[in-house]
Amino acid sequence: MPVINRIADYADDMTAWRRHLHMHPELQFDCHQTAAFVVERLRDFGVDEIHEGIATSGVVAIINGQGDGPTIGLRADMDALPMDEKTGLDYASTVPGRMHACGHDGHTTMLLGAARYLAETRNFKGRVALIFQPAEEGGGGAQVMVQEGTLQRFDIREVYALHNAPGVGVGAFHTMPGPIMAAVDTFHIHIAGRGGHGAYPHETADPIVAAVGMVNAIQTIVSRNHDAQKDLVVSVTQIHTGSADNIIPDTAYVNGTVRTFDKSVQAMVRTRLEDIVNGQAATYGVTAAFNYDVGYPATVNDPARTAFAADVAREVSADVDEAAGREMGAEDFSYMLEERPGAYLFVGNGDTAGLHHPAYDFDDEAAPAGASFFAKLVERALPLS
Repeated sequence: MPVINRIADYADDMTAWRRHLHMHPELQFDCHQTAAFVVERLRDFGVDEIHEGIATSGVVAIINGQGDGPTIGLRADMDALPMDEKTGLDYASTVPGRMHACGHDGHTTMLLGAARYLAETRNFKGRVALIFQPAEEGGGGAQVMVQEGTLQRFDIREVYALHNAPGVGVGAFHTMPGPIMAAVDTFHIHIAGRGGHGAYPHETADPIVAAVGMVNAIQTIVSRNHDAQKDLVVSVTQIHTGSADNIIPDTAYVNGTVRTFDKSVQAMVRTRLEDIVNGQAATYGVTAAFNYDVGYPATVNDPARTAFAADVAREVSADVDEAAGREMGAEDFSYMLEERPGAYLFVGNGDTAGLHHPAYDFDDEAAPAGASFFAKLVERALPLS
């Protein structure tokens, strides 16, 4: 990989930073130790400004270039996942029930590597805003940063982010213009029936039968209500009910997720879910409360910025795919891209377990490639001449 030579010199340091972060994972907005580690490194690098406590534990650092110009935002997420690690590594998580199973330790490290290089060389005009964000995993930390006025406060004109990609060659880059990650919503169905003895079902209003009817009907949304040319995933992920083999319970709970790219598809699914819940409840003589939680919006790349970012990536890697296809996973960087043009890219993480898996580990060989991409992007977007 033709990474920047100076950043290649940082490889051992970056590995040490990443593994330290991996050993000390924090959840959602409670990323205070991680933020303190980031701030200590940034002070060592000599960045011009450090702003702490954004979205509770987020950090924004400013590096000034040589002369006036616009501000480019580079974002890395810092939080981990609530799960036990099963890698057996020397630097495995030291905190039970917490693990960096999505590579945010690597994302933070890549941005720190870029920060060190940019603060040292300043081979650009304008400013760089380094955004270290908490709570990507379910907390919507990017949305909170946007709501707190971070983009306006630092006059950020464009925003870019990287995410590691297991199964893709180390240091390769994948992206695409337009929607690249799905919107994610969650639905909850609370069913109230009338329980009783399993020997006398005629005396009950069985919430289990109603739950099964709802789940079966929900499966028809994709196959019978949806245009097959538009991506959609509806998954029932939880059914909770019952306590014994001879008792029909009073209640049942059904939960699931909806993944879309198109707001009209999202609206259709929400309406059909509510219709199905109400109809099946009436059919089986139970009552049901339906709640639909709108989550992260679709992550939509600006076409021009995506083409530019892909060109920059080609300076770092011979393996760049700018039409890689979109993913049904979700990402809260979407909130920043709703406010500012920019691009979201994947950087290859090699042959490792998948994201959110207890055996996952970020490949440290990918960090110099990601840091070099960030650094070259700034130098190309904000040239001295």
